[in-house]
Amino acid sequence: MVNLTDAAVQKIKDFSTQNSSYQGKFFRVFIQSGGCHGFSYGFTFDQKRDNDEINQISDLEVLIDSESSKYLSGSKIDYIEDLHGAGFVVENPNAKGSCGCGNSVNF
Repeated sequence: MVNLTDAAVQKIKDFSTQNSSYQGKFFRVFIQSGGCHGFSYGFTFDQKRDNDEINQISDLEVLIDSESSKYLSGSKIDYIEDLHGAGFVVENPNAKGSCGCGNSVNF
């Protein structure tokens, strides 16, 4: 199970209402290979798949595939806007390390 801050929930809703191609889809969080520490976080709007774990958060359904779920369990996702930019930030208790930019992680 992952948790979303109020700021993350609001930003997902904003994205969904502002882009017609996202309507009728669900927010997906996943782990992908790549980055200087081996893995990176991914976020997209997508359809449900057979192996998805569904996290009900507020009135959102957040999808996580079974492989990514092992790495994301217990994570908190926030949406930050500051002088350095804006984006989703993952606080992951399973991560053993991350790079300086915060976009790559190892497990």
